[in-house]
Amino acid sequence: MEEFRRIKRELVAKGAIIDYYQDTMQIPNGNIAKWDLIDHKGAAAVVAVREDGKLLMVRQYRNALERETLEIPAGGLNGREEPTDQAAMRELQEETGYHTDHVELLTSIYTTVAFCNEKIDIYLALDLKERGSQHLDEDEFINVEAYSVEELKQMIYDCKIQDAKTICGILTYASKYLSK
Repeated sequence: MEEFRRIKRELVAKGAIIDYYQDTMQIPNGNIAKWDLIDHKGAAAVVAVREDGKLLMVRQYRNALERETLEIPAGGLNGREEPTDQAAMRELQEETGYHTDHVELLTSIYTTVAFCNEKIDIYLALDLKERGSQHLDEDEFINVEAYSVEELKQMIYDCKIQDAKTICGILTYASKYLSK
């Protein structure tokens, strides 16, 4: 098979979270194609399991969907060089008020491979300690809730939880740690 070759990459728009590029590509049949690319610095998420086995979840408004969603705690990296395990622990503290000294990588996902390079590393956090209140950004309004894995799985099956990182995190945790 012949190779794909990028001829040109043009920045179309620079955003606070993403940059939008248009690539001019030569594809294997020799034709020229224009492809969109959303460039993202990456993110980290955490499946946070309390001592009672319930998972900490965050409920927040998502502008793209124009509604609230129920998700695992997560957030963007503070730069491409930030270690994702540190980002996961930071987001856990900021969004829930809980802290842990150690996280374990559960899985890594690319959210939308057709046009976006966003990668989210999803971690498991045990041995949670309450450390006071949330430390939210001024535009964040997050409610912390706790659910059993079975409740969350049912919400996934009922299409009440549709966020990809949350589905991947919960089901990977359940499969890896609760199916034995």
